[in-house]
Amino acid sequence: MTHSDLDSVVAAVRERIDPDEEERRALVDAAAELESRVHDALADLPVDADVLQVGSTARGTWLSGDRDIDLFVRFPEDLSREKLAEYGLTVGHAVLPDGHEEYAEHPYVKGDYEGFDVDLVPCYDVPTAPDIRSAVDRTPFHNTYLTERLDDDLAADVRVFKRFLKGIGAYGSDLRTEGFSGYLAELLVLEYGGFEPLLRAAADWKPQVEFDPEDHGTRSFSDPLVVIDPTDPERNVAAVCSAENVARLQHYARSLLSNPREELFFLADPPALDAEGICDHLERRGTTPVAIVFTAPDLVDDQLYPQLRKSLDGVADGLDRREFDVFRKATFAAGDAVLFVELSVAERPRVERHDGPPVHVRNHAEGFYGAYADHGDDHYGPFLDGDRFVVERPREFTTATAFLTSDALFDVALGKHVESMLREDGYEVLVGDEVATLADSFGDELGRYFDPRP
Repeated sequence: MTHSDLDSVVAAVRERIDPDEEERRALVDAAAELESRVHDALADLPVDADVLQVGSTARGTWLSGDRDIDLFVRFPEDLSREKLAEYGLTVGHAVLPDGHEEYAEHPYVKGDYEGFDVDLVPCYDVPTAPDIRSAVDRTPFHNTYLTERLDDDLAADVRVFKRFLKGIGAYGSDLRTEGFSGYLAELLVLEYGGFEPLLRAAADWKPQVEFDPEDHGTRSFSDPLVVIDPTDPERNVAAVCSAENVARLQHYARSLLSNPREELFFLADPPALDAEGICDHLERRGTTPVAIVFTAPDLVDDQLYPQLRKSLDGVADGLDRREFDVFRKATFAAGDAVLFVELSVAERPRVERHDGPPVHVRNHAEGFYGAYADHGDDHYGPFLDGDRFVVERPREFTTATAFLTSDALFDVALGKHVESMLREDGYEVLVGDEVATLADSFGDELGRYFDPRP
């Protein structure tokens, strides 16, 4: 690869993603009008406050088509939480009369203005990021830090890097994606001085990868990627980023450097599968899929997906311990939720082997022998295999379905709200070709599952 090859690709990508002058002007005008409305609304309140535009549209790192304007209204830090929420909503509804309330750590107003998606968020005006009273208080410090350091060239490279992350499916710090946030993308481009040097470095990362832009020298973290927040020494900006997404960036960085091409910035998902397509894959694979299907708990994704993953791991562990040999697993949600587990073993014998201690470990050996020696004829043994006692005893569940439809399912580690939903609303267990009925609701997800990519 030559520099000109990658430069040509980046130039072509920028043609597609950089906002044009008309789009930039429309955003600047909209933000100015909204800020003016905020000032008017604040004039009617018995408190001194100001407004700050933050986020990618404030820093010039937004992509064409992005329609987000984030305005933070900063209130004095001695204001009570109740008054912060009250005044924040008063301003929000005055500025966005058709907006609606949403909730993070405290309520804020979200609405539409001239085709832009506007978030109007109250926060505390604290002196430093470590003094925050709520998580959103940190955001203005991020904005100031980056605005002072990102010039036009670096901002352009941030846009390219964001598009690359989106193309490979690694962009987004929500707990469903567990990828790179916009702020993390900006810090990494800033750290390396551009998109290409970042790619070259990432291609050779050996996790754990650590950066401390302001040399805070703070406590260590266990995450695969650590970027100490330059405005808050106790925070890892990359804490949400999974090991899989770090590896994904590495793989595609190598791929782009070895063969520069636009398509990596705009990768399409595999096609959705219909029922017939799912059955074709199952016949080809010869595995046994099982799916627990239930109504998804009424939670936002950042609460739902950690619970789904915990529940999926618990179910898979329960299946593995009963020797059904989990091959692969996944979870999906859209109205209904699915815990999908593909098994190597469909059915086990009616007996299972249970190894006891070596005979020379006298106390344990005698206890094991005594537990089985005089308890009827439902098991085989105890007998010796080498120097150990062994029994062959009845297996509790010979099929995965029997386990999944029993009360034993609730002995595995499940997310709190998932467990409540399973107990109170019930659930359905699909086995084998029955999972093809999921195609109508989850054809896209199953398309990705059966056509896995890095």
